[in-house]
Amino acid sequence: MTAWQNLQYKMLHSGSKVNLLIGINIIVFLLINVPDTLAQFLFRTGVIGYYSNEYLQLPSNLSVLLKHFWTPVTYMFMHAGWLHILFNMLWLYWFGQIFEEYLGKNRTVGLYLMGGLCGAFFFLLCYNTLPIFAHQDTSLVGASAGVMAIIIATATLLPDYSLSLFLIGPVKLKWIALFFVLIDFLGIIGPNSGGEIAHLGGALIGFVYIKQLQKGNDWVARISGIFRAKPKLKVVSKNSYGKSAGKPRQEEIDLILDKISQSGYDSLSKQEKEVLFRASSNEG
Repeated sequence: MTAWQNLQYKMLHSGSKVNLLIGINIIVFLLINVPDTLAQFLFRTGVIGYYSNEYLQLPSNLSVLLKHFWTPVTYMFMHAGWLHILFNMLWLYWFGQIFEEYLGKNRTVGLYLMGGLCGAFFFLLCYNTLPIFAHQDTSLVGASAGVMAIIIATATLLPDYSLSLFLIGPVKLKWIALFFVLIDFLGIIGPNSGGEIAHLGGALIGFVYIKQLQKGNDWVARISGIFRAKPKLKVVSKNSYGKSAGKPRQEEIDLILDKISQSGYDSLSKQEKEVLFRASSNEG
């Protein structure tokens, strides 16, 4: 597989919403920063970066927010630099894989968005009510609130699950989550106050979501159900594997994935590609 085919497969056909979120974040980062870097190198000015800061980041000023009402969503796909996006995507990948392994792939995007929106709400609330932030006009950017929601949700669900950290060894998720929350709490009076507050908002929604899920209340499923189209009647036919054209069996998918790893995506037949497409459609 070429690099682009590999990325396209992981984003759109692997079924993992973690890969989809990482892909979107990386694409947005590159679309903004590559042209802006070239513009600064050639013309000593970065036009795209200026307009992205102006129109895509979340402003603390409510009058500006009313004009840029879309920013509570767009800000969570923006990043301040390559280190910012690198660490956010690494933690999203590590914890997101565990989250999807135990809760499936249909809750990831919903929780990410809920965490980002809750982080935005906490940010706006604090900057417009607390005296310490009076007369401070700033903006918020980054996926951290959404990522924190997934981190804390995973740690709440599986507190004794261990990750092997470089130079440290196995560490239980509950201690990693506690470390993140403590660092964010101590940082709310530092230079990145708005970001730390948003992190705590995302962490809160991740914790509450799992506690509600354990009681039988799946907020993400309810929200998704509002926008999900009703299933339509479809004709079921037989494919070359002798199975119905509904959801493929896992054995079929595994054989096709093995073939991709050995010979590449282009080696698949049209029917095998259709099986992969149906598998990703049924997963979503």
